[in-house]
Amino acid sequence: MARKLLLLSAVATASVLALAGCSGPTAAAKDDGRIRVTASTDVYGQIVQAIGGDAVQVTSIIDKASEDPHEFEASVTDQLAINDAQLIVQNGAGYDGFMQQLVAARPKPSVPVITSATLSPDWPGGSATATPDGFNEHVFYDLRTVKSVASRIATDLADIDPADRPGFTSRLASFTAQLDALQAQQAAIAKKRAGAHAFATEPLPVYLITGAGLRNATPAAFSEAVEAGNDVPPSTLLQAKALLASGTIHVLIANSQAGGPETTTVIEQAKAHRVPVLEWSETLPSGLTYIQWMQRNLDELASALK
Repeated sequence: MARKLLLLSAVATASVLALAGCSGPTAAAKDDGRIRVTASTDVYGQIVQAIGGDAVQVTSIIDKASEDPHEFEASVTDQLAINDAQLIVQNGAGYDGFMQQLVAARPKPSVPVITSATLSPDWPGGSATATPDGFNEHVFYDLRTVKSVASRIATDLADIDPADRPGFTSRLASFTAQLDALQAQQAAIAKKRAGAHAFATEPLPVYLITGAGLRNATPAAFSEAVEAGNDVPPSTLLQAKALLASGTIHVLIANSQAGGPETTTVIEQAKAHRVPVLEWSETLPSGLTYIQWMQRNLDELASALK
C-alpha cells in the first residue's frame, strides 16, 4: 500500500510540474514548433515519425526489447510525456494497459487519442481499452490495421497543423505504397503456400501469417497459456509435441522477447524434426523502421516455407 501511495504522489507531483512548465526535454520540445506525439511503444512511434517527418517530436514510452508492454509499469517521466502530448497513439485492447492510467491522469484538456485496436477489421466493438474475448490484440502485425492507423495519424496531425497537411499527405502516400508492397508479398506467399500450417507459440504473429495464407495450427490452450504467463497443461504440451513431430507443421514462430520452459520445449521439438523456427519480436528491432521490420519477417517466412 505504501508503494502505491508513493507512486500516486509522484504522479500528482509530475502533473503539477507539467502544468507549471518544468524544465527538461519535454518542456524544451514545446519551443521548437513541432507537434508533440507520445506513443505507447516504439512501433507506433516509428509509424508516427514516418508520417510526421520533421514536423513531429515523438516520444515512445516503451523503446527497449527488455520491456514487456503487458507488464510495463509507467514512471513519472512517462506521465510527463502524456501530459505534454498534442497527440497520443496507443494499441488498446489490454495490450498497453498502462496507457489507460496515464491518459486518465492527464490534467490538461483532452487531446486526440488513436487506439489502434479499434481500427482493426476484426474489432468487435465496445470500450477501446477493454480486452475482448477471442480478439488478438497484436494489431501492429496486421498490415490492414496499420494502414488505417497511418491514415488516422495523418488526419490528426493535419488537424493540429493544417499548414503541414501537404507533407503529411505525401508521406502517408509513400508509407501506404510500402504497405501495399508488403501485402503483395503476402499474396505471393499465399499463392505458393496457401494452407501451409504454422505453429505460433503466442498470438503475436498470427495476423501477418494468416494474411500470407497460412493456417494457424497451434493448440489454442498452448498459445493462451504462454501469453498469459501460465503453465501449459501437460496434455496440451504433449499434443503440441506430437503435432510438431507429425510432419504437418511447416514453420514455428516464437516471440523472441518472451517465453518459458514450454516454449523452449516446442522449439527444441521443432528443430529435432526439421521444422524451421523463426523468432519475431513485439517491439521494434534496433535500427529498423516499421516497414523494414515487417519486410524482414516476411522474407524470413518465405525462406522458411521453401
